[in-house]
Amino acid sequence: MTLEILLKYVHFLAIFSIVASLTAEHLLLKPQLTRNELQRISIIDGIYGVSSIVLLAAGLTLWLGGVGKSAEIYSKNWVFHLKIGLFFLIGLLSIYPTVFFLKKRKGDNREELVTVPTMVKMMLRMELLILFILPLLASLMAKGIGYFGK
Repeated sequence: MTLEILLKYVHFLAIFSIVASLTAEHLLLKPQLTRNELQRISIIDGIYGVSSIVLLAAGLTLWLGGVGKSAEIYSKNWVFHLKIGLFFLIGLLSIYPTVFFLKKRKGDNREELVTVPTMVKMMLRMELLILFILPLLASLMAKGIGYFGK
C-alpha cells in the first residue's frame, strides 16, 4: 500500500514537471535566441527528459510491477493503450527540438543570435496539445471506459 502511494506520488510529480518544463520551453522560445538562452532552454529540456523517464518508470512499475491494480485492468483497456501511444508520440516529437537545442547551444560567442526554426515551436505546441489530452484519457480509464476484458 505504501509503495503504491509513493509510486503514484512520484508519477504525479513527474507529470507536473513535464507540463511545467514543456510550458517553460514554449514560453522562452523566440524567433532568435542567444547561445546563453539556448543553454538555459537545454537545461529545462533536460529536466523534461528526466521527468519523462521517471514518469515512464513509475507508470510501468504501477502497471507491470504488481503494485496496486492488476496489470490486466490496464492491459485490456484500449484507452490505456492510446494513452501510452500518445505518450510515446510526444517523446518522438521532442527529439527534433532537443537535438536543435543541444547542437546550437555551443559556440564561442555566447551572445551570438541563433535563428530558431518555426518547426521547433510547432513541435513543442503539438507536444503540449497531446499532453493536455492525456488527463482526459486517464479520467476515462478511471471510470472503466475502454476495458475489453470479461
